[in-house]
Amino acid sequence: MNFNPSIFRAYDIRGIAYEDLSEDLVVSIGKALGTLILRRGLDGINIGRDGRLSSPDMFRWITEGITSTGCNVVDLGIIPTPLLYFSTHMLKYQNGVVITGSHNSSEYNGFKIVVDNKSLFGEEIQTIKKIIESLDFSEGNGKKEEDKIIEAYIKELTSNIKLKRSVKVVIDCGNGATSVLAKECYEKLECEVIDLFCNLDGNFPNHHPDPSKPENMKDLIEKVISTDAEIGIAFDGDGDRLGVVSAKGEIIYPDMQMILFSQQVLKRKQGSKIVYDVKCSKLLPESITKNGGVPIISKTGHSFIKNKIRQVSAALGGEMSGHIFFNDRWPGFDDAIYSGARMLEIISIQEEGVDLFDSLPQLTSTPEINIETEDEKKFGYVEEFKSLMNFPEADVLDIDGVRVEFDYGWGLLRASNTSPVLVLRFEAINEDNLEKIKEKFRNVLGKIDPQLKKF
Repeated sequence: MNFNPSIFRAYDIRGIAYEDLSEDLVVSIGKALGTLILRRGLDGINIGRDGRLSSPDMFRWITEGITSTGCNVVDLGIIPTPLLYFSTHMLKYQNGVVITGSHNSSEYNGFKIVVDNKSLFGEEIQTIKKIIESLDFSEGNGKKEEDKIIEAYIKELTSNIKLKRSVKVVIDCGNGATSVLAKECYEKLECEVIDLFCNLDGNFPNHHPDPSKPENMKDLIEKVISTDAEIGIAFDGDGDRLGVVSAKGEIIYPDMQMILFSQQVLKRKQGSKIVYDVKCSKLLPESITKNGGVPIISKTGHSFIKNKIRQVSAALGGEMSGHIFFNDRWPGFDDAIYSGARMLEIISIQEEGVDLFDSLPQLTSTPEINIETEDEKKFGYVEEFKSLMNFPEADVLDIDGVRVEFDYGWGLLRASNTSPVLVLRFEAINEDNLEKIKEKFRNVLGKIDPQLKKF
């Protein structure tokens, strides 16, 4: 079978629906997944899907493939990704696949996979590819049934979260999968909820469902200010990434959110380990240490973070893209609806009118900067940067790309695991030092390719 091998990515399978993800290939992905599950001594899998226009076809095809191996399927319907993870803790099968293009545009779709309560990533994703290439599939007649996981999730979340008072919140579902339950969740917490784009629409007509990009937060910012809300909460297309806006209309980036979340966790659990990714502010580990926790840095990527949390028994994890993982009162998976509820819980302790976010420490920083490049060249560019750079006055961390830490700030260069881009981020004590670090990076990148220094 001919297919685009690049769709088998670091921690999911993702490509353009009907082109990269043809009927034959998706059926074969289902056959490979069913085969993998059965060979591990398991016998069934939960399947959910987002609201993309291609998702019903993807569901039908992958289900056909899975059941043809003799593996059973539980159809969860349209759900955000966190509810798929939730199902592997609550239902009889600890395996799952959610059909979603995540935060990508409407023509994309893909599959995030859990086997035995662990997200598949790295070599295990490649195992699916190898089974397809070998055509070594199990054969049988699996059964299909349905289960309504949404009601169980809402019940669990609302019993877990206790607000001290009602909070006025604007939520932006971006027409994504959280549209099916986010408003109900927060209303049952007795919040005053103002909703934006909470009708499911696979065309995403209002804005791209990615709260990590400031341009996608404009409508939420305007609505928070115009309604005098205390907070704005945004979700990505499949509900595993959180965006937050303050009452003043300022974007609170995930590393700053993590400072507040870690403070809350550490009040109850002194000495807890807290995982964060290489893109986060140095203010985060400083705050974790100050509040009696143990900061642990990790590679970027939701599967890597989740795996690190499991390895070190961390109470909390998070990364700059907006994936937040509570392993404190919750089972440790990335869940934007639950994380948003934990933020509402923190806000509810404050007196009305007090801006919680004013207490956060500040440095000068950039949002994530993306330089478009060719997928097959991006990792090579990072390696060339490492070989050419000469920063004797700095500490260098290279667990994921290269993070160069100076006395006055830091810069990061890494290759995205999900897109054909190089990712950069910078932070410093002031604008002059920020620009100094950016220029150091530009000089090195310009030697590799003059186009790379245009940021």
